[in-house]
Amino acid sequence: MAIMKVIEIMSNSTKSWEDATKNAINRASKSVKGIKSAYVQSQSVVVSRNKVTEFRVQLKVTFEVK
Repeated sequence: MAIMKVIEIMSNSTKSWEDATKNAINRASKSVKGIKSAYVQSQSVVVSRNKVTEFRVQLKVTFEVK
């Protein structure tokens, strides 16, 4: 039987929500091993002078506990 754990992380990107998600997984995988899935809980943007300047995501990341 596998034991799974869920953590919440936030990430950002100046390109897109997809890039912010990839950044989050890449960074998390440096310290968390066995990542199995990620659920995008929320998305938001930063607006400056009527332009989107940053994309943000909040993720729930699931990994197996060894």
